[in-house]
Amino acid sequence: MIQFDHVNKQYPNGYHALKDINLSIEQGEFVAIIGLSGAGKSTLLRCINRMHHITDGSLKVNGTEIKLLKGKEIRKLRRNIGMIFQSFNLVTRISVIKNVLVAFVPEISWWRKLLGIFKEEEKKKALMALDRVAILDKAFVRVDQLSGGQQQRVALARTLAQNPSIILADEPVASLDPITAHQVMDDFKRINEETNMTILINIHHVDLALAYASRVIGIRGGEVVFDGTASDVNDEVLQFIYNGNVEEGEMKHDGK
Repeated sequence: MIQFDHVNKQYPNGYHALKDINLSIEQGEFVAIIGLSGAGKSTLLRCINRMHHITDGSLKVNGTEIKLLKGKEIRKLRRNIGMIFQSFNLVTRISVIKNVLVAFVPEISWWRKLLGIFKEEEKKKALMALDRVAILDKAFVRVDQLSGGQQQRVALARTLAQNPSIILADEPVASLDPITAHQVMDDFKRINEETNMTILINIHHVDLALAYASRVIGIRGGEVVFDGTASDVNDEVLQFIYNGNVEEGEMKHDGK
């Protein structure tokens, strides 16, 4: 479970990115976070794995207050939380399988890191992860020879290899064409259903959010202004999330 309790995030320049966030996300949920650029979507995700520190409030992952973690404890937390970026974050000059094997680097000895030596078990896990995203046939191809969609699948395979219980995806399909975007979202949905991993996706494409997520969270100006199922989202809800122009001035949400 991920639990936000009155979480605020204010940057040193005074910008208030998150304002009194209260959310509870259960294990196995597939959550899409929508809103304008700068609304606080990426900040919300990056607070969960301590890429950003919260200013105040409480943020717990599986019962652990993450703002109290230090050093090795933070690294252990991040082993359990996979992170996928819009830019893929791959080393394009090396092979696909070597990129996936990077998932094991934090756990291996310094001399194995130096020499690039991996155990057979680790190699098997990397190949299995590639197979799960239907890209096993590209295992020994250089990453720079792959399409954008294939590269994002490599990034997903790398995350799966570390066997997390939570995946955070920051605009994972923003740079992909519509057909490829659907294929990558299919992968996320299938993995969510097969493994019960919690998946949180920050996404600009509202149609994809509604098609794939079981829950939609709308953020505007650093505040959660909607929290409900995809079927609850209508034109009025979207108008409020993106423009705030609703006569009542506030859109009701359940604040799970």
